[in-house]
Amino acid sequence: MEKWRFMVTEPMSPAMNMAVDEAILQLHGEGKVPPTVRFYTWDPATLSIGYFQKAVKEINLEEVHRQGLGFVRRPTGGRAVLHDKELTYSVIVSEEHPKMPSSVTEAYKIISMGLLHGFQNLGLSAEMVSLASEEEKEKYTSPGSSACFDSPSWYELVVEGKKVAGSAQTRQKGVILQHGSILLDMDVELLFSLLNFPSERVKQRMMESFRQKAVTINEVSTRPIGLQEAIEAFGRGFASGLDVELVASDLTAEERELAHELVQTRYGTEEWNMRR
Repeated sequence: MEKWRFMVTEPMSPAMNMAVDEAILQLHGEGKVPPTVRFYTWDPATLSIGYFQKAVKEINLEEVHRQGLGFVRRPTGGRAVLHDKELTYSVIVSEEHPKMPSSVTEAYKIISMGLLHGFQNLGLSAEMVSLASEEEKEKYTSPGSSACFDSPSWYELVVEGKKVAGSAQTRQKGVILQHGSILLDMDVELLFSLLNFPSERVKQRMMESFRQKAVTINEVSTRPIGLQEAIEAFGRGFASGLDVELVASDLTAEERELAHELVQTRYGTEEWNMRR
């Protein structure tokens, strides 16, 4: 069975977390590191926004700072995610890898099988729903909100009819980076306090819609699930979902060095984070 690298990195700053994902992507593209599944958490808790989002228009930056949260722009699309009571994953693999279909949506489906198996390992009846029809899309999205779990992908992971994971993908230099947020718990009020809305009424309506369409692991689990149990369940999930052996490993010295450089030149800069 093919071996991929698996790592659980220490809690990192928002800029460093994004820089590490990109460093792995770059060095995998150069053939220096193998395909990698990485799990990580954030210090401090952080609001990340999608590559195409308009920071000033969509985000209440004053409230982000007031709450002592980190802030970073991801290299991937999608909408705002609050990285707090959750586990973030990233999968980095060449577009040319035999397991990876050339279509973005089909590759997304293959990678997301790891998530599906992870939820099932926790005893949740998760399923992957194809959003090929407008009717299905309508069921799992709500208009207008900047919150990530409102925006459906082509394949949605759902438990009890509600969305349980938000993922985004980018392709650079022939390499796929897919990362996303696996929610253990969530402070919906806090998330929505960080987003800008035209009025309080609209905000309340969006929040209600969000609650009806998104759910956390601990809302649907019959028992409390902690971070360590989630790491183990999803580690096994990605191994079986991708049909690979995951070998525990650390970042290389070159990856760490490149990540520090990317913090200085990109993810730690106002120019990058406020670029739109």
